[in-house]
Amino acid sequence: MKLVIVESPTKAKTIGRFLGKDYKIMASVGHIRDLPKSKLGVDVEHNFEPLYVIPPDHKAKVKEIKDAAKKAKDIYFATDEDREGEAISWHLAQVLEQDPTKVKRITFHEITKSAILDALENPRPIDMKLVEAQQARRVLDRLVGYELSPFLWRHVKRGLSAGRVQSVAMRLIVERERTILAFNPEEYWSIEGAFENTKNQTLEAKLQAVDEKSLDKMDIKSKEEADKLLAECQKQEWKVASIEQKRKTKSPPPPFTTSTLQQEANNRLGFSAKQVMTLAQKLYEGVEIGLEGQLGLITYMRTDSFNLSQKFLEEAKDYLKETLGKEYTLDQPRTYKTKSKGAQEAHEAIRPTDPTRTPDSLKAFLDTGMLRLYTLIWQRAMATQMPEAVLNATRVDIGGGKYTFRATGQQVVEPGYLKLYPDQENDKLLPEISEGEKLKAQEIKGIQHFTEPPARYSDATLVKALEEDGIGRPSTYASIISTVIERGYVERDEKKRLKPLPIAMDVNDLLIKRFPDIVDLEFTARLESSLDYVAEGTTQWEPLMHAFYGPFHKQLETQEKEMEQEAQKDAEGQICDVCGKPMVVKRGRFGRFLACSGYPECKNTRPLPGEAAPPKPEPTDEICPKCGAPMVKKTGRFGPFLACSRYPECKTIVNIEVPVLDQNGNPIMCPTCKEGKILERKSKKGKLFYSCSRYPECKQAFWDRPTGEACPECGYPTLLKKGKTLHCPNEECKYKATIELE
Repeated sequence: MKLVIVESPTKAKTIGRFLGKDYKIMASVGHIRDLPKSKLGVDVEHNFEPLYVIPPDHKAKVKEIKDAAKKAKDIYFATDEDREGEAISWHLAQVLEQDPTKVKRITFHEITKSAILDALENPRPIDMKLVEAQQARRVLDRLVGYELSPFLWRHVKRGLSAGRVQSVAMRLIVERERTILAFNPEEYWSIEGAFENTKNQTLEAKLQAVDEKSLDKMDIKSKEEADKLLAECQKQEWKVASIEQKRKTKSPPPPFTTSTLQQEANNRLGFSAKQVMTLAQKLYEGVEIGLEGQLGLITYMRTDSFNLSQKFLEEAKDYLKETLGKEYTLDQPRTYKTKSKGAQEAHEAIRPTDPTRTPDSLKAFLDTGMLRLYTLIWQRAMATQMPEAVLNATRVDIGGGKYTFRATGQQVVEPGYLKLYPDQENDKLLPEISEGEKLKAQEIKGIQHFTEPPARYSDATLVKALEEDGIGRPSTYASIISTVIERGYVERDEKKRLKPLPIAMDVNDLLIKRFPDIVDLEFTARLESSLDYVAEGTTQWEPLMHAFYGPFHKQLETQEKEMEQEAQKDAEGQICDVCGKPMVVKRGRFGRFLACSGYPECKNTRPLPGEAAPPKPEPTDEICPKCGAPMVKKTGRFGPFLACSRYPECKTIVNIEVPVLDQNGNPIMCPTCKEGKILERKSKKGKLFYSCSRYPECKQAFWDRPTGEACPECGYPTLLKKGKTLHCPNEECKYKATIELE
């Protein structure tokens, strides 16, 4: 028996279709070892040696793999071909006591029979350079997170977190919000007209020039100026002054990389980055396609490469020739060069595994989200091998006197790639007109405008900004956005854009003042480049850790002392207004405050000078169910709640219902009664759990957070998320999947 180990059960099932009875396919369900949660897990005194442990929920899986390995003639490590996948294979080799230089490591960009068989014939050792690069990233992030987060607990608020890359992303979001808040809109006007030709066709145009001098966007600044121009325009007779037509060609965009897929799917489909990666993971690992069984439909979705295999290029050309005709094919394949900063992985671009597997042929087998994403990937990849589109761009000037209006439009002469991958912009078609033709002004009006601030970041624009600045890598963009949302720094506004919460502003200001390197874009990008050098083998990871951690830890100690000194200075001269004793600085759940040094005899407290007091109870329209008095909203250590305004005479409290939302911001419905919503609640001991809003009629409850994403194995309405693992609550279904994080 030959053992093949992959990460996910779905991937194992797909690969199992292509291999015979001599092979046993097993899934590790992500990482089988990790740094411990309860402590730092990095020996900073001994070359930053990481202490890896097997999490309790993985011990049974490890035993199962070990038992199978003892009976195996050969062991193949078939995890993904990137740093994270290489590290998973290395951890497996360590647990199985295999020499990484002698194991059979196989990789593939797509889960197809030919790719799997080819990989089995060409095994290689584990690439320790990639393992060390992943380990360096993991250790760096642990050092920052486990040392900087407690600093925030002590000086801002308990429960906050800081991360090496997450904090930079938060800075971008905060700075964009402050730009928006500081923006002063300016008024400007445009003059627009509708003109009718002799065939009763309408031509819409904008005032372009006065006395042959072009108008800039902001030249008309007020209604008075606009009205003056309108009055003069009414006196002029109109004709077609000139027509300029120009042929231009438009090339198809390159095939998708991870970041461009996230951007385009966000722009065209409204998908979040996390949603894109979840759907793409399913398409890559395999979907049940009728009698054909489980098939991988796209190539590996974590890549920054534009490469397309020769096999795909030939198959795509054959498909296009058969279905659309030779005029929609190229004599020579079109190739693209990768331009992204720090491009690293030697993968292909994201493409369909089989060009002939059209979106229409898969409608019966894919859910709506997967079908829409697959369609986008298929169209984009096929379009790269189609001719350029030929467009006829037309510019019409309407004049006859002092004022000139201009209309522009374009027509598709030869669609080329646009036949499969149409632009989002609709072409503006102009009526047939001739130079010198007289026109009648149907309407000329002034339209008021105001300059607008830059928009908040969407998933697409933030991913683009991170990529341009060299922050993070393809596999991390989705998790970066998810992290800043899940940790309470950012929320989505009504347009699903990223809006920072007040706590994000406070934490960002503190980090910029106290730890400027941690939130510096260039510093973070240089660190990313250093990790790339480790992966290439030109830099050792331990010196990189020393170069980072020494200054970082020293800065942490310095800032801790400075803040303590500032705190004591804040208390100087502060006298208790109840008993007259000196006040001292204390820390509570809402940060620092002044407390009487005579405690516990005197329990007087007050805010530090210049700092806000703890939040006061907010009045509500709710009535106390016990005594009928108004309820007020308070905030405790476990978040907001409703309390009776007659406290302490009446001690009634009621939890505030917080609905659990899916990736699109919609409430998750109860999978049992299908009427109630799943709410976030806390037990008497403060532990989070999730239950139906119709309790006690419906007693459905979960300890792990529902995602609203249906189980791909059994179809149960929601998976549950525990740490980095997604699992199905259906006891008869054993589905588990790891959320990939680099």
